[in-house]
Amino acid sequence: MVQIIKTTLVGIFRDRIFHGIIALAALFFFVPSVASLSMRQITELSITLSLSLISFILLLLAVFLGATSVWRDMERRYTLSTLSLPLSRSSYVLGRFFGLSLFLLITSVFLGVIACITISISASIYPSDRPIHWDLIALALMFSMLKYILLVAVAILLSTVSTSFFLPIFGTICLYFSSGITQQVFDYIHTPAGAKDVHTLAKTAATALYYILPNLSGFNLNVNAIYQIPLNLGGILLTSVYFIGYTAILLGSACLLFERREMK
Repeated sequence: MVQIIKTTLVGIFRDRIFHGIIALAALFFFVPSVASLSMRQITELSITLSLSLISFILLLLAVFLGATSVWRDMERRYTLSTLSLPLSRSSYVLGRFFGLSLFLLITSVFLGVIACITISISASIYPSDRPIHWDLIALALMFSMLKYILLVAVAILLSTVSTSFFLPIFGTICLYFSSGITQQVFDYIHTPAGAKDVHTLAKTAATALYYILPNLSGFNLNVNAIYQIPLNLGGILLTSVYFIGYTAILLGSACLLFERREMK
């Protein structure tokens, strides 16, 4: 499995994907200028733009790398030659996942350093009354990375059952947007107004989707980082356990389905 992880990383760098990330990272240097359009919350807007840009880049990587990694190997017949070695299919799937996760980690650290430099520049040019809590920004970046690692697991799961890249890509994108609003929908249907306006069948379906789909909104700590809101340690611990458990379920399902898939 270690060799699959190395192969995954080498393949990503060979495709010059990191060069594209470096090119996108140049957008960070426009953040201070854009943030200066805000008259009162320049530093806060700088943090918001930086975290949003990192989230967007990680989303693109999670969707397209996660959705095409296994599928492309099968199209190139690379999977058949790899599985002819003393390597189980589960090890192959896990190796791909951990290789992509490691690349997301490297990307997050690289973009996080640039974001911190950008935020420091904004804060030095336009001093804020509030101190910058770098620990909150670091935690927001870390949980954003965990969110997209979980999304990689979703994409790999869809790839193990799909014969084309359309289902993994569009399925992952749809699940990303739907999972981001399940918490809001769940909270609304359990309010007095929601209980009155929403039909019982729709309420049951929404509740079922809330527990089945991943709750990605719990990984969003951007508000805490922007406005220096203290974190709930219990919530942080619960989100971490949720990430480990849900990711393990997705990977276990992916390994089980890939073990039973017929190779042509």
